[in-house]
Amino acid sequence: MSIWWSLHLRRDAASVPLARRLLLGTMETAGVDPDISYDLSVALTEACANAVEHGGGTAHGGSSGAYRVTAYLDGEKCRIEVADSGPGFPAVVTPPAPAPAPAVASARAERPRPSVRPAPADAEHGRGLCLIQELADHVHIGNKPGRGGAVVSFDKILKWRADAPLMAV
Repeated sequence: MSIWWSLHLRRDAASVPLARRLLLGTMETAGVDPDISYDLSVALTEACANAVEHGGGTAHGGSSGAYRVTAYLDGEKCRIEVADSGPGFPAVVTPPAPAPAPAVASARAERPRPSVRPAPADAEHGRGLCLIQELADHVHIGNKPGRGGAVVSFDKILKWRADAPLMAV
């Protein structure tokens, strides 16, 4: 069983529950365990809220009025991706991984990577990405190469209800 859909949404707060309801409806119809559906819907809500709040601007000529949500239920895994056209995540330069030989090490440069830091305990915002990391099995947080904008994608292994009509076999 494989289900795939993609939404192109306006950066408006009303778009967040629309994406969440579509995901929940898809998973309920397919027969995904409600606890897994809930975790993924909370993670999607956080990713969409971030795109609505921070995904604006016209970085590298991108449109400031929209973002994209894509969901794949494929076999026993669900992958969700939320991409916007904003300025992207701030980069923090991290040293390269140790190289096996000096010649290889000199060829590798330090690469900027998005930074995700937990919010201070008294902050009213800033917990969304950490929450996504806790709810999903695998998370990738990055910037669109060359085009500007942020991309948050996350996976979760699916569990199925006993009566699931579209259960992966």
